[in-house]
Amino acid sequence: MTIRVLVADDQAMVRSGLRLILEDQADIRVVAEAADGAEAVARARELRPDVCLVDIRMPRLDGLEVTRALAGPDVADPLRVVVVTTFDTDEYVYGALRSGAVGFLLKDAGPALLVEAVRAAHAGDALVSPSVTVRLLRTVRERAPARAPARPLSERELEVVREVARGRTNREIAARLFISLSTVKSHVSGIQTKLGLRNRVEVAAWAWEHHKVD
Repeated sequence: MTIRVLVADDQAMVRSGLRLILEDQADIRVVAEAADGAEAVARARELRPDVCLVDIRMPRLDGLEVTRALAGPDVADPLRVVVVTTFDTDEYVYGALRSGAVGFLLKDAGPALLVEAVRAAHAGDALVSPSVTVRLLRTVRERAPARAPARPLSERELEVVREVARGRTNREIAARLFISLSTVKSHVSGIQTKLGLRNRVEVAAWAWEHHKVD
C-alpha cells in the first residue's frame, strides 16, 4: 500500500528536500505541497492524504491552527498530522500536541527518522524525535503537576509506560514485550484513562516524574 503524504512548509527548498527523501521510498508518494497553512488545510481536506507533514510556523495559518483544523478534537474524521519543526518555540509544539498531532520531528533529524515518522503515523503509532521529547517533557512538567493514578497500574501497564517514555512506537513495544499490536493499543488507552492523560507524551512525562524509567 502506498502512503499518500502532504508536505506543508513555507520554504520551497524544504518542501523539495522532504519530497526527495520521501519519494525515494517505494511505499511513499507526496500527493501535494502547500506553501502556507490555509493552503495546507484546503489541500488536505480535498485530497485526504494518509499523513500530513506540517511546519509549525507558516503564513496565514500556523502549524497549530492547521493541526487543530485537520486533527483536532472537534474534527469528525481527523487526519494524521506530524509536525516537522526547528523547535525554536516550545509553546507552539505543545499547542500542536494538544491539538492532535501524532508526531514531532526536527528538520535536521535525518532522512531515516523522517521516513519512520511517516510510516508510524500511517500505522496509527506515534513517533517523537528523541531530542524533541526532552523539551516536550519539560513543558508538560511545567504545566501539569505530578499526579497519582486514579487506579493502580498493573505491572504490564508499567512495562508499556516505560517503553512509551523511551519514545518507542506501538509496534516496537509489541515486539519488545512479545504481545500483539492490538494489546499494546489497549494498554496505552487504559493507561491514559487511569492517569487522566490525553496523549503519549503526557504518559512519558508521568513516567519521568514518578521515576518509572531510568
